[in-house]
Amino acid sequence: MKKSKISFMARAALIAALYVVLTTVFAAFASGVIQVRISEALSFLPFFNAAAIPGLAIGCLISNTLAGGVPLDILFGSIATLIGAVGAWAIGKATKNSKHETLFAILATLPNVIANTIIVPWVLKFAYGAPEAVPFMMMTVGIGEFIASTLLGTIVIMAFRKNTKLLK
Repeated sequence: MKKSKISFMARAALIAALYVVLTTVFAAFASGVIQVRISEALSFLPFFNAAAIPGLAIGCLISNTLAGGVPLDILFGSIATLIGAVGAWAIGKATKNSKHETLFAILATLPNVIANTIIVPWVLKFAYGAPEAVPFMMMTVGIGEFIASTLLGTIVIMAFRKNTKLLK
């Protein structure tokens, strides 16, 4: 039992670190009204492994802190990622042992897209005073999240589809 807890924590820490590195390396695209946070391509990982839930949430929290985010952004941006991660995990749990694993893994990126599309524009409006209308920011953030989470995530999923044991 102790070994499994250590393994879970190590996987979560590895995913958090990967999220931070990807966000930092591609920082120019990671924030603002128009954003494509490359690290969100990892949003499908909870579909395969529950350790990705805290990994993604903590990675987002650290990334937003390192980027100089204000407390509202650090908190609610991380909550959006946490909600998306729990949604991906729930899809994975509900479709366990399906012969359509790849399709469901791709669908598991959508809770992250939805959560961030709804939450992040309000953060931009209230935490940073963005002058754009919330519906416009929902559109721009949603498109960016779809590109990062679903399109880039699909590329990663397809790269691992023959050996998903590496993701579990």
